[in-house]
Amino acid sequence: MTTHQPSPLAQAATTALEKYFTELGGEPATDVYDMVISCVERPMLQVVMAQAANNQTVAAQILGINRNTLRKKLSDHGLL
Repeated sequence: MTTHQPSPLAQAATTALEKYFTELGGEPATDVYDMVISCVERPMLQVVMAQAANNQTVAAQILGINRNTLRKKLSDHGLL
């Protein structure tokens, strides 16, 4: 039987979220989904754009999203 090991990215997310909840000190958490997406999306876009030599068509293909969607996300994050 093989054991599925979480990816390093999944491990980092787990560690960060566990720390976040610990640091709340019992306070209620809100909008965690939006917080995580906003924290992860910008660096992901930056790295993918660098890998694609700033070619939006290639970056969109790497991400598996439509180029127009990529342009909107880049604009939302001030990366255009």
